[in-house]
Amino acid sequence: MYDIIILGSGPAGLTAAIYAARANKKTLIIAGDTLGGQTSEIANLENFPGYTGSGMDWIQNTLKQATGFGAEITYASATDIKWDGNFTYTVKCDNGKTFTAPAVIMATGARARRLEIDGARELLGHGVSYCATCDGFFYSGKRVLVIGGGNSALNDALYLADLASEVQIIYRKPSFTRAEAIVRDRVAARENIKPVFNTELKSIRKQNDSDELIATTTDGREIICDGIFVAIGHEANTDYLSEEIKRDNMGRVMADNLPRGMFVAGDEKSGIKMQVATAVGTGCGAAMDAIAYLNTKDN
Repeated sequence: MYDIIILGSGPAGLTAAIYAARANKKTLIIAGDTLGGQTSEIANLENFPGYTGSGMDWIQNTLKQATGFGAEITYASATDIKWDGNFTYTVKCDNGKTFTAPAVIMATGARARRLEIDGARELLGHGVSYCATCDGFFYSGKRVLVIGGGNSALNDALYLADLASEVQIIYRKPSFTRAEAIVRDRVAARENIKPVFNTELKSIRKQNDSDELIATTTDGREIICDGIFVAIGHEANTDYLSEEIKRDNMGRVMADNLPRGMFVAGDEKSGIKMQVATAVGTGCGAAMDAIAYLNTKDN
């Protein structure tokens, strides 16, 4: 049995692991199938205090710090959590293993919201992508679309502009008001980035037998491109939770009224800004609460 099981290996989960392990609590990180979650996909993490570099480098350094204090890690995803109503949580994983602990910190983060239009599902991996840093290389010298208008979409566009010949950003509103000013200015300064405002995608289809795509917008335009990158928000990774755990309309856990010994941090937690810095803060807070809970129980 462990003292604390942490679900997720992003900034929140790894920060919680550092604090838990430093407090001499036997700590297990159930990392999911991808170390670092969304942070590992950030090409240049430049708004986290004191650090500039790739998201994956930051994740690997933070994991090394956590395991250096004694935290263990397993690469699996939780499929079910059961509480005995007393002091034991049982976490079942998709690799067939089961782990127990008196305290659980949920920090499984969020995933990209899917584009629900004709052709989007069928062309996933064949021109449609949700990860610019993963798939951008394949579109060197080609024409791409980015769907969305927040920081994620604009940062994807900037990353792709270094590879693609042309980047068009499709956004349903008249301006990028959701994005930070510094990011908007960078986009405006790039000659090969073109915003297309006040419209959305209606459908996507292949152009005859070629690899080109035809993206049809709601105002009737047909845009020929080679790839489409979607950045329209996120939904929490909370499918493993029972219906008794209250969640908001994004699937994020509402921290009030959680069973004792259960804590939540990072993008999985309702009501916080989805940033690396806030994830770290909530990971710290969840770990300290879990440590205090265990110390009180032991006494």
